[in-house]
Amino acid sequence: MSRKFFGTDGIRGRTNAGAMTAEMAMKVGMAAGAHFLRGDHRHRVVIGKDTRLSGYMIENALVAGFTSVGMDVVQVGPMPTPAVAMLTRSMRADLGVMISASHNPYYDNGIKLFGPDGYKLSDDDERSIEALLENPPVLVESARIGRARRVEDARGRYSHFAKSCFPEELRLDGLKVVIDCANGADYQVAPSALWELGAETIAIGVSPNGTNINDKCGSTSPAMLQETVVASGADIGIALDGDADRLIIVDEQGRIVDGDQIMALIGKSWSAAGRLKGGGVVATVMSNLGLERYLASIGLTLERTAVGDRYVLERMRSGGFNVGGEQSGHIILSDYATTGDGLVAALQVLAELVRQCKPASEVLHLFDTVPQLLKNVRFSGGRPLEDERVKQVIANAERDLDGKGRLVIRPSGTEPVIRVMAEGDDAEQVTRLVDDICQAVQEAAA
Repeated sequence: MSRKFFGTDGIRGRTNAGAMTAEMAMKVGMAAGAHFLRGDHRHRVVIGKDTRLSGYMIENALVAGFTSVGMDVVQVGPMPTPAVAMLTRSMRADLGVMISASHNPYYDNGIKLFGPDGYKLSDDDERSIEALLENPPVLVESARIGRARRVEDARGRYSHFAKSCFPEELRLDGLKVVIDCANGADYQVAPSALWELGAETIAIGVSPNGTNINDKCGSTSPAMLQETVVASGADIGIALDGDADRLIIVDEQGRIVDGDQIMALIGKSWSAAGRLKGGGVVATVMSNLGLERYLASIGLTLERTAVGDRYVLERMRSGGFNVGGEQSGHIILSDYATTGDGLVAALQVLAELVRQCKPASEVLHLFDTVPQLLKNVRFSGGRPLEDERVKQVIANAERDLDGKGRLVIRPSGTEPVIRVMAEGDDAEQVTRLVDDICQAVQEAAA
């Protein structure tokens, strides 16, 4: 059974429309709460959010839904997604909820759910919750309605956890670090944690007003970070996204370092220290071929999964890996966290910068990327990928790239779009093959 409301990362959409209304949020609270009522103990859910204006509305609606089915609610306020996952486990909660649309603009919002183990829900759990959305559960009697309370020291708990992931023998003294918090969930913890570890910290994107989250700042818009790093003479820049589960790095020259380079650095470092598990790194099909070749050159493998950090994590758990992520900057370090954590990943990068005593431009550029091109083809209906001519064009492209590159064709899970990506040593060939496939898809969909 396909999922109607859940996408690759929870439920997400335009606020006050479709699946992201207060009414739907309350129903999600009722359904998810009922699904996780197991046993006779007082059940508990942890709810965090980012800094979007709509977070207040969605939060209150969720509280109403959860309490109506007998769940107690712990509200922790603006908090990174990985902090909610961590607090769900540490508070022995039955469920965790993060209200966020990640890197999307403020007018979107979303609901991410975590099980009692701090991991994102399985497909089966999501299908069960969707069934309860269609057929609402029975509400509890008046005496069993849940209670709601706020925990004021949640940020301190997460800050302590994040700093504990940084090597005890190291300090950040002498490093000038620019941190861009995207006017999002980590606008307080991240700058403070870096300062407490000894760094000279310049914080930007730390003035949320409800509508400026991810607005010309953060990991998806790093231009301001690049300018600030170069202008201030900083050693490194770190950009988080709205819910702080991903990061992008900028070196001292203002050059962007993506998730592939970060995974290469951590994989190499942990392997040398005997810490790397699984003999390699897990990434999605979108990670650059250059990463795969680099890891192979140092005796490590690259395991590829479907797009989405949940699929990366599933492969990490099944294969015993402890480093994985996405090119976009979701970095999962399972020794520390059950989901991507931008701050924790940044601290691993900073630790390596301290150890090597070299400029970030040398430490963080481990391989040259292979030319890569991604184009999206929008279509109005039908199944263009099943067209015989499209199949033939794709087969020809795969033959041409054999041994020299890769081809990834995938339909979007959220909109009528087919994503066509190719990479290879010959940039002109890559462009030609992508254009040929896009044209064939457009003609088949006409």
